[in-house]
Formats: sequence, C-alpha cells, structure tokens
Amino acid sequence: MPETKSAGVPPGAIDLKLDLRSPPESAKKPQDRDSNLSAEGPSELPSLETTKGITMFQALVHLVKGNMGTGVLGLPLAVKNAGLLMGPLSLLAMGFVACHCMHILVRCAQHFCHRLNKPFMDYGETVMHGLEASPSSWLREHARWGRHVVSFFIIFTQLGFCCVYIVFLADNLKQVVEAVNSTTTNCHYNETAILTPTVDSRLYMLAFLPLLVLLVLFRNLRVLSVFSMLANTSMLVSLVIITQYIAQDIPDPRRLPLIASWKTYSLFFGTAIYSFESIGMVLPLENKMTDTRHFPALLSLGMSIITALYIGIGVLGYLRFEDDIKASITLNLPNCWLYQSVKLLYIADILCTYTLQFYIAAEIIIPPATSRVSKRWALLLDLSIRFTTVCLTGVLAILIPRLDLVIPLVGSVSSSALVLVIPPLLEITTYYSEGMNPLIITKDALISLLGFGGFVVGTYQALGELIQQGQPVTFSNATIFVQ
Repeated sequence: MPETKSAGVPPGAIDLKLDLRSPPESAKKPQDRDSNLSAEGPSELPSLETTKGITMFQALVHLVKGNMGTGVLGLPLAVKNAGLLMGPLSLLAMGFVACHCMHILVRCAQHFCHRLNKPFMDYGETVMHGLEASPSSWLREHARWGRHVVSFFIIFTQLGFCCVYIVFLADNLKQVVEAVNSTTTNCHYNETAILTPTVDSRLYMLAFLPLLVLLVLFRNLRVLSVFSMLANTSMLVSLVIITQYIAQDIPDPRRLPLIASWKTYSLFFGTAIYSFESIGMVLPLENKMTDTRHFPALLSLGMSIITALYIGIGVLGYLRFEDDIKASITLNLPNCWLYQSVKLLYIADILCTYTLQFYIAAEIIIPPATSRVSKRWALLLDLSIRFTTVCLTGVLAILIPRLDLVIPLVGSVSSSALVLVIPPLLEITTYYSEGMNPLIITKDALISLLGFGGFVVGTYQALGELIQQGQPVTFSNATIFVQ
C-alpha cells in the first residue's frame, strides 16, 4: 500500500467502485482477477476504476456516500425496535465497533503488503494470508478457503441487497399509484389519504424484472459510472427533503419507550449492521488515495460522521412518526407531490444502484464460469447467468415481500460476518505467532462472538416472524394517514 500515487480524478467521478480491470485486460491477466474481485464490498461503485489518485476530502466523500444506501431509510424502524434510548446508544456502539474492525482490516492488509512487498491487498487476499500466518497447520493448509469464504459472503450480501431493492421498488411505487387520486400540491396540510387499492405488491416486483434484466446487461464500467452519478444525485436530493420534513412538528416523545422488548432488538441489530455496509470499500479506497498516511484518521472521521447521521435520522424519524413508522421512512411521507417525488427519485436511485450492486456479484460469479467454455459460448453463458441471477433475486423478493424483515435478515446473515466476525479473527491469526496481548485476544474474541450471536439471533427472529405471519401482509406498508 504505497503512500503516494499520481493525482488526478476524472470529472464527475463521485461514487466508489472497486479497482476492477476492464474485460479485455482481465482476459490478459486472469491470475490477478480473482484477488481484485474479492475486495469488492456492498457499497463500491465503478467510478473509481479510472481514478489515478484521490485526495483526503474525496476519499471522505466516497466513504460517507458508500454508507448512505437504503439501510438509512430503515433506521427509524430500527430505533423503534430497540427503544428511544437504547437505539441511539446501540447505533453509537455499533458504529465504534464497525470502525474498529475496519481499522483492523487496514492494519492487517498493510502488514502483509510490507511483508510480501505488494502494492495492494484486498479483503479476500488479506484473509488468505492471515490464515497462512496462523499457528494452526490445518488453517495454513486451507488458507485459500479464506478468500472463498469472503467471496461467498460478498456475493450473498450483494444479491441480498438486490432482493431488498426489489421489495423497496414495489412498495414505494405501489404506494404512489394507490395515492395518486388524493395527492395534492399542499404539503403543509394533508387530510387523510383515500387509497385506491391496486394489485398485489408481488405483481409490481414481477413488473420490474424485465427492466432490471435489461439494466444488468450493461457491462461497461464507464456506462455504470453514469448510473452511479444518477443514483448519487437522486439520493442526495431525496435525503435533504426527508430530513427537513422529519425535523418539523415532532410530537411529545415522553410516551415512547426508552428500551424496547428484547424480542425486537435482534431486528434492530440486523437493520443497523446492514446500514454499516462499507467495509469492503475500505481497502480499495485506501489504495486509491494519493497519500495514505492519514487514512486511519480519515476513516475515523468518516465513520463518526456516518454514525452521527444514522443516529440523527433514526431518532428524528422515530420521534416524528412514533409507532406508525414504516419499514422505509419514505412510506411515511405525506401525499403531496413534493414528497411523492421523493419516492419516485428513490425508485430511480434504486434502479441505478441495483445495476451497480449486481455488477459486483456478477464479476465474481461469471468469469470463472465463462473461462470453462469456449469463446463461442462465453457471451451466451454470461448473459444466461445474468438473466438467471436477476430472476433469482426476484423470486426471493417475492417469497419475502416484507421490507421490515428482509433488511434485518440480510444484515444478520451476511453483513455481520463481513463487518464483525471476520476482521477480529483475522487480527488473531495475523499477529498470534508474533505475540499478542491476552486482552487484545479477548477483545477480538468478544467482538466475533457478538457478531456471531447477532447472526444467529437476528436470523432466527426474522425467519420466525416470517413463519408466524404465514401469508405476508402485502398492504401493510401503505400510508393510510399523514399528520
């Protein structure tokens, strides 16, 4: 991880994607492709591909943007599941632990870069070399599985995000269509909305699938950078409008519980850890900086800003809507065209973001598959995998059409492993042979146990609620009234 790199950022490169080669170059250097791909994380976007070097401010913008996805829209419900006091305190603690785990990952990657004289090391490579440094002979012999495990969780995370996006698209478009007859231009006084029932939300999901299939056929990074800029613009405008609305006319909060039931706290954990989704971008981001000496301080600053924004939006959203808060705060916005346009902007944002997040999983899955067939069939196999994978995310979204459950489910299963479980274990395997303080070993073990416990309990609770519900309530996310 060199400390200096040539400067120069292309105009308009405002989002982050991993350092991937274009397909022709990847074909020339197949031995490097897998390591580059395994670095990809949930929030990396393709505009960094052509970036030669970025400043500290640009890196800070990338880091903050990488965490401001759809997860932030579910944080008010997460605070409700934890309690008005327990929610923000838990978000603060989780932000601190997530930042600490990112520092661990960076430190271990730097350690192996210096030892092996390599300029860059991604998440999967770092885990592989960490297992090679382990005192256990069994772990050393199976070190390559470390990279495969990281790649598996990245693929699961990305496709899980895509499932969330499909549910989000259907819920928001359904609500816009149902309320279109009662939507007004007066955003200061909104009477009870009379919704016009439409088709089941799962039919909206099916309607989006052909468009999503067409979008994922774009394989050029430059084209995807355009999608990245569109998504950034839509999200920024929408968040500003949402924030100014939820900060107004807050009811008396004294009747809200400070600590919620322990049964719903596991759903809070899944949603919160889903939101801290940028650990996969940390190493590629450091690699692209012109001067990496101040990256640890920048990482701490960025995560502090992100955690403060999460707490602010989560608490304000819960205070504003109280027990009526929906799985996505966009579903609580009033039925005037300004706030209906926010939902439409987020629909455009999610359509673009689906393409970008799908790209990460596709670039891990497709190259090994196409390398096993002749050139004649490679393109057909590529397109077939893309089509099948999009349909798979659609089927999974239809099976779990509950935004309030699918977000914590994805967060508990995959994000907890990438953010909380793997980095502390990586620190132990990396430095144990060189001598470690027993307190550090205890700290790492506790963090990993926390992540594993969140994985088990959060997954159990989300699946349990799905089973208890039987047939999911597809109309539960409709806004019946707005104060």
